[in-house]
Amino acid sequence: MHSYNTKNWLEVFTFNKYDTLRMLWPLLVLVGIYTSGIDYWLNSRTDITETVVMKNLTIVHSLLGLVISLLLVFRTNTAYDRWWEGRKHWGSLVNNSRNFAIKLNSILPKENIVEREYFARSISLFAKILDQHLKSPSLAMSLDEQEHPELQKFDLKGHIPNQIAGDMANRLYTLASNGTITDIQLLTLNAEIGVFTDVCGACERIKNTPIPFSYSSFIKRFIILYVITLPWSLAANLGFWSVPVVMFVMYALSSLEVIAEEIEEPFGNDPNDLPTLKISKNIGKNVNEILNTGR
Repeated sequence: MHSYNTKNWLEVFTFNKYDTLRMLWPLLVLVGIYTSGIDYWLNSRTDITETVVMKNLTIVHSLLGLVISLLLVFRTNTAYDRWWEGRKHWGSLVNNSRNFAIKLNSILPKENIVEREYFARSISLFAKILDQHLKSPSLAMSLDEQEHPELQKFDLKGHIPNQIAGDMANRLYTLASNGTITDIQLLTLNAEIGVFTDVCGACERIKNTPIPFSYSSFIKRFIILYVITLPWSLAANLGFWSVPVVMFVMYALSSLEVIAEEIEEPFGNDPNDLPTLKISKNIGKNVNEILNTGR
């Protein structure tokens, strides 16, 4: 995720490799060439520019501009809601991991290093695996098995987050059966296990339920048709200045769509995606500090 100083206004004039202007410049050049051709042809045909249809095109585009503005506002709000919901679920994962570790630290004896290290590794492993699970199932083998030996007993082709949560639940029931923790403590800790799977399911829902294709494709077609017809209403009045105006309109409208496309899928490696890898590392660091594992 790209970090920046929100109070530095000069930073908005810097262009990184992921800036929408860098992504859209071939399309903007094409629109500029197209507008130049329309402008040259219309200004050489005064009989066409003086017709009633051409004079009323400006009114039509004003109305269409209002419609497309409302559509893009709804589009960006919907995409941001998905991004922010994903961030809230990962915030819940952070809080639950800490709460779970704090309760384990109070319940487990200080000398029970084996169980403390197991839960510290497992909680950290869940966050790391969830990060990779949401990005790509093919990355599930990339963790170090020396750091997380529990990986050896999991089916790496299956749903690993559920397996990790289930393994922690089994460990708690084993501790309860041998008297290490009481039944009341088991109920308290077991509730924390449920939050892990709830967060995983909520993130999967965001990942696996994209914005409907018909809605996204309709906005793209609307933008293209609006920009293609815009030079016909501006060229007669603005002349050459219609070229930069149309290019700017295309840049503004298409940039909003590109930004919405990027943030509507918050689990990935794009600069504006959620920093899930960093969050998972922080969870591991916090849990190890709480359980005093020295790792």
